[in-house]
Amino acid sequence: MSSLKGKIITVVGSGLIGRSWAMVFLSGGYEVKIYDNKAGQASAAIAEIKSQLSLLSSHEDLQQALEGAFFVQECVFEDLEAKQTAFQDVENLVTENVILSSSTSCLMPSNVFSRIQNQTRCIISHPVNPPYYVRLVELVPHPKTLDTVMDVTYSLMTDVGQAPVRLRKEIDGFALNRVQYAIIAESWRLVQDGVISVKDIDLVMSEGLGMRYAFIGPIETMHLNAPEGIEDYVQRYSEGIKRVLNTFGPVPEFSGEAAARITKEICELIPGDQEHLTARRERRDQLLMGLAKLKK
Repeated sequence: MSSLKGKIITVVGSGLIGRSWAMVFLSGGYEVKIYDNKAGQASAAIAEIKSQLSLLSSHEDLQQALEGAFFVQECVFEDLEAKQTAFQDVENLVTENVILSSSTSCLMPSNVFSRIQNQTRCIISHPVNPPYYVRLVELVPHPKTLDTVMDVTYSLMTDVGQAPVRLRKEIDGFALNRVQYAIIAESWRLVQDGVISVKDIDLVMSEGLGMRYAFIGPIETMHLNAPEGIEDYVQRYSEGIKRVLNTFGPVPEFSGEAAARITKEICELIPGDQEHLTARRERRDQLLMGLAKLKK
């Protein structure tokens, strides 16, 4: 990947994720162009990251933004039609060897790239918000994606300081959101059923599971939590795990009385107005920054 240093990456879409990707690619030593079809949007995004403006340029003309790019990271809003249209427009203006990557968090590659003629160079690069503090990037192939496209994207993401993971095939929700949704669902059910409060279920994660999950994952946790490793863990605990899993309720509706009660509880802890939410997000980012430094 050293031969790609200084090359051009085009970011299509200048919202939160687009700005974040621009900062990540800039920090890795790449020249970045940001395109947005809304007048003034791309230049406004640059104003927020002006400290790195020397390698960043804004464009309201897509062809100009794509000129010289070897990699295109799409960051338009999470709407299938919008993403499909964006990639159709991009494909008409780039050569066959340019990699087309989407930031979608849950749309299937086979759907996002369904209107692309050459689907072999298409890939999902799903970041975690905010990607400049949380390094994980899920790389999800289209069924036709070439291995070389996965390899180049993996190397690029590693080169700019991210922590890419390869999914071997597409699946709804990818890996991160499938795990996250499982946690959300059971946490919601426990509060909904009167087992625990909103404050305390969040503490279960932040002061319990999250402490070790910040450094090791669930499979390694199993491996380390029994004297003889994972085979010992499975022998000791699998029956109990299955018993508990069989007590899990149906997928929550996330509406009605339970939703109103959970909303009331969390808003008593953190009011839902923009002032409080912005302050809490800034606190989150500062804590993540500190954790990222610690992990290094």
